[in-house]
Amino acid sequence: GFHLSGTVTEPATATEPEMTYKVAISFDRCKITSVTCGCGNKDIFYCAHVVALSLYRIRKPDQVKLRLPISETLFQMNRDQLQKFVQYLITAHHTEVLPTAQKLADEILSSNSEINQVHGAPDPTAGASIDDENCWHLDEEQVREQVKLFLSQGGYYGSGKQLNSMFAKVREMLRMRDSNGARMLTLITEQFMADPRLSLWRQQGTGITEKCRQLWDELGALWVCVVLNPHCKLEEKSCWLRQLRKWGEMDVCPLEDGNYGNELPNITNALTQSSGHSQDSLARPRRTVFTRAIEGCDLHWQDSHLQRIISSDFYMSPSYQREGESLLFNSQGQPLWLEHVPTACARVDALRSHGYPREALRLTVAIINTLRLQQQRQLEIYKHQKKELLQRGATTITNLEGWVGHPLNPIGCLFLTLTEACRLEEENCLEISDTGDSKPPVYQHVPVVTGSQESGESYLSLALEVALMGMGQQRVMPEGLYAQDKVCRNEEQIIARLQDLELDPVLVQTLRKQCILLLEGGPFSGLGEVIHRESVPMHTFAKYLFSALLPHDADLAYKLALRAMRLPVLETTAPSGDVSHPHHLVSVVPSRYPRWFTLGHLESQQCELASTMLTAAKGDMLRLRTVLEAIQKNIHSSSLIFKLAQDAFKIATPADSNSDTTLLNVALELGLQVMRMTLSTLNWRRREMVRWLVTCATEVGVRALVSILQSWYSLFTPTEATSIVAATVMSHNTILRLSLDYPQREELASCARTLALQCAMKDPQNCALSALTLCEKDHIAFETAYQIVIDAASTGMTYTQLFTIARYMEHRGYPLRAFKLASLAMTHLNLAYNQDTHPAINDVLWACALSHSLGKNELAAIIPLVVKSVHCATVLSDILRRCTMTAPGLAGIPGRRNSGKLMSTDKAPLRQLLDATISAYINTTHSRLTHISPRHYGEFIEFLSKARETFLLAQDGHIQFAQFIDNLKQIYKGKKKLMLLVRERFG
Repeated sequence: GFHLSGTVTEPATATEPEMTYKVAISFDRCKITSVTCGCGNKDIFYCAHVVALSLYRIRKPDQVKLRLPISETLFQMNRDQLQKFVQYLITAHHTEVLPTAQKLADEILSSNSEINQVHGAPDPTAGASIDDENCWHLDEEQVREQVKLFLSQGGYYGSGKQLNSMFAKVREMLRMRDSNGARMLTLITEQFMADPRLSLWRQQGTGITEKCRQLWDELGALWVCVVLNPHCKLEEKSCWLRQLRKWGEMDVCPLEDGNYGNELPNITNALTQSSGHSQDSLARPRRTVFTRAIEGCDLHWQDSHLQRIISSDFYMSPSYQREGESLLFNSQGQPLWLEHVPTACARVDALRSHGYPREALRLTVAIINTLRLQQQRQLEIYKHQKKELLQRGATTITNLEGWVGHPLNPIGCLFLTLTEACRLEEENCLEISDTGDSKPPVYQHVPVVTGSQESGESYLSLALEVALMGMGQQRVMPEGLYAQDKVCRNEEQIIARLQDLELDPVLVQTLRKQCILLLEGGPFSGLGEVIHRESVPMHTFAKYLFSALLPHDADLAYKLALRAMRLPVLETTAPSGDVSHPHHLVSVVPSRYPRWFTLGHLESQQCELASTMLTAAKGDMLRLRTVLEAIQKNIHSSSLIFKLAQDAFKIATPADSNSDTTLLNVALELGLQVMRMTLSTLNWRRREMVRWLVTCATEVGVRALVSILQSWYSLFTPTEATSIVAATVMSHNTILRLSLDYPQREELASCARTLALQCAMKDPQNCALSALTLCEKDHIAFETAYQIVIDAASTGMTYTQLFTIARYMEHRGYPLRAFKLASLAMTHLNLAYNQDTHPAINDVLWACALSHSLGKNELAAIIPLVVKSVHCATVLSDILRRCTMTAPGLAGIPGRRNSGKLMSTDKAPLRQLLDATISAYINTTHSRLTHISPRHYGEFIEFLSKARETFLLAQDGHIQFAQFIDNLKQIYKGKKKLMLLVRERFG
């Protein structure tokens, strides 16, 4: 029949009761053409109840009663039976059917109604006519709604995943040759084009978000697949072309290269791409994500050579024709396909996607044979030019269009086609392992079927070979952040796939052969001897090759990785106008270096490659040397070299076994290079770097420490050398760590002292104190350091530095030297009348206390300095009070007599201090009264009380104070309220 109906029961669950649903399905020529279900679930896929009923019909056909179409059954009834049938039908469903039944009855009884103009009546249970379209049921409204919803979530809540699974659904439909594939893709594209964010991004000029960009790429790639369907009708193709052009012309349509100009050649161009790429970007046509699909509409499958390639494994040229050049076959008679590589690969993808895996494989083999031939020819051409190119040290680039990161992903496509033919399908390959990761695929060698004698090649070894060829292709870094980012992403995707391959002897042989070709390759190889300045770096690829080759051919592995270490874009550029350097001819824009958006990522990949080599070379001094030289020559960032030094140190000093001296020395050498690089430039990690270097040198041993102490000036600033380096080297921990004997300890100490004195000479302000501390145990060195301080005190040092050293001297038991330095410090100081909380006050009080304790002479010497430098009344009165409390000279300097008498304020030197203090109080009072507010009156009266205490220390103090107060009343009589308070307190 053509119509299946049934009821489906969904069993009860803990939360839901048992439910029964009515389901109806129409089908035609083995396709479900429409479905309805009482559950009302809306989705682009059929609900579980429709699937259940369909499976029941497929699995138990004899359980489903097969009936004639209803029109046949009605035909067999007489007038009474028909009346009965209709009335029972209406009664069974009177609420739903009655209005319709009444309307139909009215129409049938009206002679000129539309229903009476048509012969017969419709029958939903009868099949469609042979001319009717028949395709699988697709709920178009649902597709629109879901895509709209996922896009509105902007890549959050897993919506990106959902959209990718819709794309996968389209691919599945294409593979099953379901005509709805293109229809579903059209619906998805319409929603993508209607995304309101597109115009917003365009106005802001921000460019599409990363996640969204990848979805657009997949959309574009799918359209290329659709239009390249080898068996589509011409009218279908022209309909798609109209649609694609309409979308491409909309101003919000995203551009192929992420909103940057692009000079990629047209998809239908053959291999010759030398001309026409140097025109400026303005003349370049706008390329949207649909441009490649539009260009793909011009491609056809009618070429007889192409037809023969894809339809037979045994298509060969006759053996007598194999001499001389041929565009169709190689010298073994195998067919070649000389189309623009990405275009040819797009054909392979289309064959694979439309369910023609054998044909896809055959075309892939022809493409690989073509690539091999090109590789061979380019190698021969290079051998002739080699000498000249090496002299020039530069090369032009033969490939303007890189295959890795290309919108059509040619290498990924060939690799997948080949590996799919080699997959071992395990019984339980659908099961996911415990961790939730799907297991990596397992491959086996499947021999390549060709017309020639056993080639001994397998599709798996071809997959490896083509991936290596593509990844190793020398190509110019594309323009624009998006395109550059895509190169990195695509490279990582291909490498992840390569890592799934178990390298057996056959694959190792392929790997070695291809690596040798890449190393010998001229301009076509990114690992060739000479490369273009703007060539895409090979670090990520080389890291994979190095690790893969290492167990089988270490020499080749190192040769390759060392070759790949370069990053020519960071080397110096050729002077402009020097036409002998051909890269000025090929580069589309004269110097694009600042527009390498992914440079940071590329440099870190270069660092990863170096780190991988260092780890592998542990213990092998010769190899470590060459790796070290490569790092020093090619890596230009101090923070990356520091990271490498740290990596090497970590690997060289495992927690559970002895250190590896070879690698430790490399770590030290890299560390020293970082010190030299960052010595004169500012680097926020500098302190950490210096500390690390001392730790590393300590690990290497006493000779390394002596060496860094002796050559400190090329590595450290004087402050770093004294406060971090020498201090750490001389610390108790270091001595213990190295378990040194006495002569070694002395040698280190002597180097540290020499360093200390050199640093003190160079930068006395910052190093004097450290130098004194480091020289404490050696009398001569200590004296020298002290002399350096004294010499520098008058010119180059601040009072804070001098006070600090003076206190240190007192603490060390040199009070007279402390006094000398304190006196020098006083001459640099100036405290104004209102600086009564200045940080230097404590130093001044300490200096006066020190002088007082030394005796009358020292006190007499410092007081004039205090009077000259300090104008703050409260500080002066504090000093005065302290000096009158005890007798001077209590320090008990040997050979000095101390009278033990208190000093008088009437006689020198305290008389001078008293006068200065009284005069400071008078000046301060006048200064304060010029701008005093009523809320400060109380505080001011207290200040006058303090002043009176000082005045009273003088013999005629009370008279002086009374005159002072009278004077105030006279001058400030306008401040009535304040003067009233003064009268109340002081009369």
